[in-house]
Amino acid sequence: MGNSLKHHLENAQKTGVLQLCSKNLTEIPNDLFKMIKVLRTLDLSDNKLVVLPSNIGQFLQLKHLTLSKNRLKELPNEIGNLKKLENVYLNDNNLTCLPSNMSMLKHLRIISLSNNKLTSFPIVLLHLPHIEVVDLSRNKICSIPDESKEFQVIELNLNQNQVSFMSEDIVSWPRVKILRLEENCLTLATIPVSILRDSQVSLLALDGNLFEMKEFHDKEGYEAARAKTLYMEKYDTHKYDYD
Repeated sequence: MGNSLKHHLENAQKTGVLQLCSKNLTEIPNDLFKMIKVLRTLDLSDNKLVVLPSNIGQFLQLKHLTLSKNRLKELPNEIGNLKKLENVYLNDNNLTCLPSNMSMLKHLRIISLSNNKLTSFPIVLLHLPHIEVVDLSRNKICSIPDESKEFQVIELNLNQNQVSFMSEDIVSWPRVKILRLEENCLTLATIPVSILRDSQVSLLALDGNLFEMKEFHDKEGYEAARAKTLYMEKYDTHKYDYD
């Protein structure tokens, strides 16, 4: 893709934005590393990347990184060096976990990990001070963990997982507004009353769990939730544009 890559790199040198989507890439071209002082946005979605090299950590100016629709099984620890990173999109890969060094991404606001192979909630996300949107939909996560009291998320999407346990720590999440748990394995008994009564959640999506929504209306705490305008939706048209 010689001339095409050269053209993209020339434009990126001026704009700080490089898009190499759907190029059948199996590795990151070496010429990209001539841009480490320039790139603010890098989009490598819809390729065939299996490995993300450790020198991805050299792109110190990067704010927006898109790697959706590849074949990544893991991320290098060096991704934690991208201190200016604000948005990262990793949908439709084969990730099973996240590296601990992602806790260093103090400016990260949005992370999207839909349709990967995560079986547990990535604990590293709980400690990011400016995180706003976390999309973990379409994985195999079984629980929202304890020890999450300081989670700064505003919207958390866990639709289409295997969640059967919700920590009461959700009550302490200081900024949460939207909690999506559709098509999971929750029973009425596993939804803490305190979350309905005392949390900051204003939109709770629970359709498709192990109970009928009309049963949920009789649950203790439901009336208190309605009194504080908690909205349990069945169909929702709101979505963040992650890609």
